[in-house]
Amino acid sequence: MSTPLLVSQNLTMRFGGLTALDALDLTVYEGEVLGLLGPNGSGKTTFFNVVTSLYTASSGQIMLAGQDISHKSPQEVYFQGVTRTFQRSRLSLPLTVFDNMVIGNYQHLNLGLGFNLFQRKRLRQQYDEMVDKAHTLLQTFNPGLPQKLFQPTATLTMIDRRRVEICRALLSSPRLLLLDEPSAGMTHDETNELMDDIMQVRGLLKPFTIVIIEHEMNVIQRITERCIVLNFGQKIAEGSYEEIVADPQVQIAYLGQEQE
Repeated sequence: MSTPLLVSQNLTMRFGGLTALDALDLTVYEGEVLGLLGPNGSGKTTFFNVVTSLYTASSGQIMLAGQDISHKSPQEVYFQGVTRTFQRSRLSLPLTVFDNMVIGNYQHLNLGLGFNLFQRKRLRQQYDEMVDKAHTLLQTFNPGLPQKLFQPTATLTMIDRRRVEICRALLSSPRLLLLDEPSAGMTHDETNELMDDIMQVRGLLKPFTIVIIEHEMNVIQRITERCIVLNFGQKIAEGSYEEIVADPQVQIAYLGQEQE
């Protein structure tokens, strides 16, 4: 196993009387594709929200590459190299594809009034660099997408909107990408196509680590190297896809099968 990249220790998240994460110990290794599984309400998205500091954990610790990020702001976590997508689309459909992508990377842009007024050449260079990078990412996902870079996002198909969301997350060259049900709202064929895109991009760009939440088990089987299964905020199984689907606790909690 490679070097640990993300480690949660005794991570607990409570909402009043509800415990969404219950003393969770979890390790994500550098360069792997990890599947995070479990029934609805098992704590998967809450884990993403705590890692990215949308929620502050009730107790416990999160380490990224040996640094404690438990009490960092979402902006600081982003600068540490963690980006994500959401199950429900967070695109602004009236805006162009380019605008939606750059919004996700605005903290790496110089938005100061003095810079914009008096350093026009550098501003233009910054803009051109963003256009080139957005173009390259979109081209990798779909050769036809760069032609729509300055069109309203509302004109795109569902799969292309998902591609744009993932490209937005990749624009900052993250070391850890969190994907929250990227197949939501898509057909089986579109899901397979999108997974091919993701793995192709991962092979072409600087290697990065992926944690994916997904209910489509064929997706998990196809792209993950290791899986962790949660139930009631606790880890109940860990291993390869074949190992976790054979686990009786997983069959009860996730697959709805009764233990004999």
